[in-house]
Amino acid sequence: MQSGRQSPANQPASTSRFHHPYFTPAEVELLSEKQRGKLSATQEEKTRQNACSFLEAMGARIGFPRRTVASAQSLYHRFHLFFPRKDFAYTDVCLAALFVSTKMHDTLKKPRELLAVSYGIKNPELAARSKHPGGEVDIDTLDPQVVESDRQRLLAIERLILETICFNFTAKLPFPYVIKMGRALGVSKTLIQSGWRIASDCHRTLLPLQYPPHALALGSLYVAALLSSFEQPPELVTPGQLTAGELAKLLNKHGNWEEQFQSQAEDLEDIAHTVIDLLIQFSENPSAKTSPSTPSSPHPHSTHSRPSQIVQSPWKSEQLIRLKIVMREHELPPRKRQPLGNSDPSALYKAEDANLVGKNEGTVRFLFAPPGV
Repeated sequence: MQSGRQSPANQPASTSRFHHPYFTPAEVELLSEKQRGKLSATQEEKTRQNACSFLEAMGARIGFPRRTVASAQSLYHRFHLFFPRKDFAYTDVCLAALFVSTKMHDTLKKPRELLAVSYGIKNPELAARSKHPGGEVDIDTLDPQVVESDRQRLLAIERLILETICFNFTAKLPFPYVIKMGRALGVSKTLIQSGWRIASDCHRTLLPLQYPPHALALGSLYVAALLSSFEQPPELVTPGQLTAGELAKLLNKHGNWEEQFQSQAEDLEDIAHTVIDLLIQFSENPSAKTSPSTPSSPHPHSTHSRPSQIVQSPWKSEQLIRLKIVMREHELPPRKRQPLGNSDPSALYKAEDANLVGKNEGTVRFLFAPPGV
C-alpha cells in the first residue's frame, strides 16, 4: 500500500550552515571566481559599482541613513559570493539587500515602497510624470501583475540573503570607530571627516567582508592621512595634534598602536591599496556611475527631488598611481591569515539552491559562528 508521504530514507537529511562574518582575501577571490561565470574581472567590478550606485540613489531618494545603505552594499557583495551573477539582475538583489538592511537598522520600508522608488530610478520618464516630490512612482498606475511579480522576486531573494548571513542581524559598521580612533590619535576634525567618507567608500569594495569594522576604521584614517599628505602642502594643526603626514608614518609600520587598536599594519596597507584602486578607477572614468562620492547621510525630512550628480574626484589618477608606487617601495610582507573555523564556506551553498526559492526541503540549522570558533 503506497502512501503520499515520503519514506524516511527519501526525506532530505538535516544540515547545518554556519555564519562566516569574515573571509580571507584568498577565500573571497575563490568564491568570487566561482560566481563570476563568463564575466571578466573588469565586467564584474563594473556591475558591482553599478549596484552600489543604485543603492546610493535609493538611499538618497528615500532618506536612509548611511548605516542602512552601507549594510545593504555589504549584503549585496556577500550574496554574490554564493550565488551566480548571471542568475540575478543586480537591481533585484540590491532591493532585497536594502530590504534586509532596513530590518537590521530599524529603518523599515515595505517592499512596495522600495519598488515604487526603484521604478522612478530605473525609468526616469515615469518619475518625470510622478506628482510625488521625490519622484516616487504611483504604483497603482502600473500593471498589478508586474508589481506583484517584482515583489515576490524581492521576497524570494531576501530569503536567500538571510540564509547567507544565517539570520544573524548583527550589523557593526566602522563609522563610530573612525570618530573614536581619530580622537584617540589626536588628529584634526577635517582628517576624521575625510576618514569617515573613506569608510563609506570601503563598502563599495569587498573589504567589509574581509576585515572587522575597527580595522576598516583605522585603515580609512590611514588612507585619509596618505591622501592629505602626499604631494600636498603642509597642513596647519593646533598644538598637540598629529598632522596627516605624521599619522601616515605612524601607521605604515609596526608599533604599539597595533595592540591599542587591535589592528595590523599589513591589513591597513591592503585596505589602502584597495581604496586607492577604487579612486583610480573613478578618476580614469568620471563619466561612469561608479563615483565614490560619499554623500552625507540625508535627513529623512529633506527634499529628495534633487537629481544625483557625479562628484568630480579631487585626485588625478597619475597622482594616485604615484602614491601606490611609493607605498609599494616600503610595503610590509603580506600577513598570513587563517580562515575562521574548519569548514569551507563554499560548501555551504550549492548552485541548485537558487531553484529552492520558496520551498522547504529538509531541516536546516543556521548557526551564528563557524565550527571551531
